[in-house]
Amino acid sequence: MKKVTATLLAALMSMSVMAGCGGENNSDTSQGESQNNNTSTTDTSAGSASLDGKVLTWNIATDSKTLDPALNSAVDGSSVINNTFEGLYRDKNDGNGPQPAIAASEPEIVNNEDGTVTYTFTLRDAKWSDGQPVTAKDFEFAWKRVVDPATASEYSYIMSPILNADEIVKGEKDKEELGVKAIDDKTLEVVLKQPTAYFLDLCGFSTYMPVREDKVNSEGTWAKEPENAVSNGPFVLTGYTIGNELILSKNENYWNAENVKIDHIVGKMISDFGTSLTGFKNGTIDIADNSVPTEEIPQLVASGECQILPKASIQFYVINAKTEIEALQNPQVRKALSMAIDRKQIVDNVSRAGEIPATGFVSEGFIGPDGKEFRETAGDYYLTETAQVEEAKALLAEAGYPNGEGIPEIEIMYNTADNQKMIAEAIQEMWAQIGVKSKLVNQEWAVFQDTRSSLQYSAVARHGWSGDYPDPQTFLEIFLTGNVQSANGYSNPQFDEAMLKAMSSEGQERYDAFKQAEAVLMEDAYIIPVYYNVSKVLVNSEKVQNWSMNSMGAFWFGDVEITA
Repeated sequence: MKKVTATLLAALMSMSVMAGCGGENNSDTSQGESQNNNTSTTDTSAGSASLDGKVLTWNIATDSKTLDPALNSAVDGSSVINNTFEGLYRDKNDGNGPQPAIAASEPEIVNNEDGTVTYTFTLRDAKWSDGQPVTAKDFEFAWKRVVDPATASEYSYIMSPILNADEIVKGEKDKEELGVKAIDDKTLEVVLKQPTAYFLDLCGFSTYMPVREDKVNSEGTWAKEPENAVSNGPFVLTGYTIGNELILSKNENYWNAENVKIDHIVGKMISDFGTSLTGFKNGTIDIADNSVPTEEIPQLVASGECQILPKASIQFYVINAKTEIEALQNPQVRKALSMAIDRKQIVDNVSRAGEIPATGFVSEGFIGPDGKEFRETAGDYYLTETAQVEEAKALLAEAGYPNGEGIPEIEIMYNTADNQKMIAEAIQEMWAQIGVKSKLVNQEWAVFQDTRSSLQYSAVARHGWSGDYPDPQTFLEIFLTGNVQSANGYSNPQFDEAMLKAMSSEGQERYDAFKQAEAVLMEDAYIIPVYYNVSKVLVNSEKVQNWSMNSMGAFWFGDVEITA
């Protein structure tokens, strides 16, 4: 196999921009993942029963590992952060794209002779929830904190477009050399290492949110402590009970507070889908995402109580590239496992919420310069929507494992959630059809993320990913050599080279290179695509209006009105 030189790989990683808030929640897929596992153990809840005014009750479904913008990498946490913090830009998913938020206007953009690009942002008059002014220094501190290796942010590479970000993350330069500078309290200068068309999209991403230097701590626990969790968005954390609920209250110091129509949000942490639905039916839950019992979805959609929304997201499984199981080191065996899965059956009979069978990795919704869907032109590789049992058996025989003989029992690890259990059980039965025995192992969400990201699973693990910006790179780059978000230790120089070509190209050449990269990834077969996700939102539409959710699955409640 052709080797990538150290210089080439360094160039590749220096151009990499992270994807996925590209995170993920405990019931469905979404975004990047594992982060610091420390949370406050103190019951600081003010008590939701005592709240006055207009209250929105939202089932988050899980207790987010952290609400620290630098450390979060999951959709559940991103939804909270999206409503408690505000970046330079915000996309309300209203069709207008990202719009200035803490930025007072569009930035001044200058293309420099050395190929770098300078963005100069002017900040509006804005305050933190404790009344202190939001300054350009808060953004400078927050972004430097993200890239600081001491922070150990799993989303540090989403800062990659900024000059010197990659070198700082790798420990080659000091964080003070990051291309961001507060010129004064209201002026922020950002230098990008090259033109980045989607940079303003990134400026609304949770990792790009400002934080206060006098409040944060290295563990991220500050963000779950109401006395320390100052924020600059429409809501502020005022109560938190570990594993039970959090309370967000209107931030009276928010720059647009006059247009925030609700007083409180009670975020429930009900992971059981049946209990969540019961709460919705009896009126104690107003809105919930991806915590709907599968068998109830068709009826709930028909009644209008459940809305199905498109989502740039994929549900898949990863095979540990460092596995000690000899059979799984054989690409024919890995392909056979993928080919044995009946994706249409899973979509139609297990998940049953309008998902799309996945025969590639990059989801639908990415339109190339030729006006065609990436997915349409990239193809399906060796997969079909239905199971290919005989073809899978033939591959096993060619690999020296006829009818699965000689393959030890394979462990399928998944996070504790009703739908994930059903999908894993379905795959277990499908693999049995080709003679491959497997056992299911589940872990609670926080533990599962750590187990998977540290490759402490023996064979196969559930995974999910959602894009962060409108480009195939947001999906594919998690498999660049050294990217921990792959959660399987994948590395292939041919893939890296194709990605380098894509990230240094424009137009159709860029898209064609992405297709080359995906083809390498699929041929290696260390991933098993299952389906492209949708968001399943339970909502009391008579009571709750003007909510929105972006294509990455993060809610926006800043415009919500309670009408009943």
